[in-house]
Amino acid sequence: MAERLLHVFRNTPLGRETILQSLYFCKMLGVAIEVYVPESKQFVMYFDHDMVQVDLDDSYLTTPDSATTRVRQLAAVYGITPTFFKPKAFTASQLPDISTAFNFMCCPRSISDLSTKIGLGHIGPKVRRIIRSSHFPVLMTSSVFKAWESITVFYGGSANADKALRWGLHLSGITGKPLDLFTYKEGRQEAYFKDRMQAAGLWDQVQRRMRSWHQADQGVFEEHLFHVPHDALIVVGAYGHSLIKEVLFGSKMEAIQSWMPNIMLLVGPNCMVGR
Repeated sequence: MAERLLHVFRNTPLGRETILQSLYFCKMLGVAIEVYVPESKQFVMYFDHDMVQVDLDDSYLTTPDSATTRVRQLAAVYGITPTFFKPKAFTASQLPDISTAFNFMCCPRSISDLSTKIGLGHIGPKVRRIIRSSHFPVLMTSSVFKAWESITVFYGGSANADKALRWGLHLSGITGKPLDLFTYKEGRQEAYFKDRMQAAGLWDQVQRRMRSWHQADQGVFEEHLFHVPHDALIVVGAYGHSLIKEVLFGSKMEAIQSWMPNIMLLVGPNCMVGR
């Protein structure tokens, strides 16, 4: 079965920009797109260890009669024929159950807030729960569609950074887009990160595919984000550690999502490598 991306469509100008980013991603990777046009403001997603109830804002129900036609028209530009997801199961008879049997899901920064509330530094709580619970990576879009011409992986040497690097290598291999790495060393030597990649069986692939590796050790982390190409797809592990517990978004991830306007592929803690 072909890999599939789930897209929840909002029939508004913001929704147009969002689905254009999904369509471009699908075109680059040869992935099929399945579009859900909501008929109600709520739906449920059942993951292995969590149930996420999503409460959509009113804009998702805008002019439903023209939604499928507009999706097909936009998809045709990329030579893509979309399919449309129709819920077959319901929770409490009225809440549609949305399948989680996908390889990717596209999310704006929030799916429960009006577009006027969405900006850099804001990722809605339901989007965070989807990222935390899903076995697939989440494509988090920017406010305006922009074709990406390279892939930047943020790599800090953790197990989840290895997952993100695997995805970056996978995407670069399929699309032929150049791969760049970004590392904030925090006092560690380059050899440390090479050893981590070698231990994960990734270093040989990195050497073959890597175009550049930006390594920073001086100054504030955010200052170095200027070096990330403006037309890069960012791939990052959305998982970190505090002094007392594991957290979904570590401090570096929070800085990245607050400062970077790029489209991002977020690899959560339960994301299965290679799916």
